[in-house]
Amino acid sequence: MNTTRMPALFIGHGSPMNAIEDNAFTRGWQELASRMPEPKAILCVSAHWESRGSFVCAASQPRTIHDFRGFPQSLFDVRYPAPGDPVLARRVADLVKSTSVHTTSEWGLDHGAWSVLNILYPQADVPTLQLSIDSARPGAFHHALGRELGTLRDEGVLILGSGNIVHNLRTLNFHDPRPTDWAVRFDDAVRDRIAAGRVHDLLDWRALDRDAALAVPTPEHYLPLLYVLGAQRDDDTTSFHNVDYVSTISMTSVLLS
Repeated sequence: MNTTRMPALFIGHGSPMNAIEDNAFTRGWQELASRMPEPKAILCVSAHWESRGSFVCAASQPRTIHDFRGFPQSLFDVRYPAPGDPVLARRVADLVKSTSVHTTSEWGLDHGAWSVLNILYPQADVPTLQLSIDSARPGAFHHALGRELGTLRDEGVLILGSGNIVHNLRTLNFHDPRPTDWAVRFDDAVRDRIAAGRVHDLLDWRALDRDAALAVPTPEHYLPLLYVLGAQRDDDTTSFHNVDYVSTISMTSVLLS
């Protein structure tokens, strides 16, 4: 691992319950955290903040957003009180030239962020902010934005994407978590392209594989991966973690270090 640069990390976050459970996925996240240097700050791109235009949260104390329903009260009781970083938010807005990034205090940390961070950094002492996803824009837009934000890795900032390479809740079998064949095929196709350095093949995911329409019925969970891949450097080592599935959800994580 390059010790002068923070990694970029994509995590397949799956169910919000992972925030409070001890399972193979959360243990995998803990192992990832043990491999990484302590970040000075975290910039998270979560599947659960979609917007028209691009925004970065500049709140000094981001609120914990419980953007779900039907889960036990113990999950709603979770608070992730990490401080924000308004100075870094302004730096993000100034750094990006490919589009306008607007600062706002109207967001916080949604479950795509805090369900993962509660496991990675349970002390909640690392300044954290989120960047929104304009999911109407093409893959190349998000990849280019990630490339610009990659500069922050040299400033001690962890670029964290949180989503799922395969995410189809409409076909999820709650009673049988065994993976569907098309979920495995699409996840394999994505990992093969990443390992081969063929990242640009991933920008138009609809043309990538015959299973794309099922694997990515809507783009918001896939797009955080493109930000992380955009932040990739030529000398990065790529590793895959939690390569597993819950029915029609891929839990794969990708570490660039």
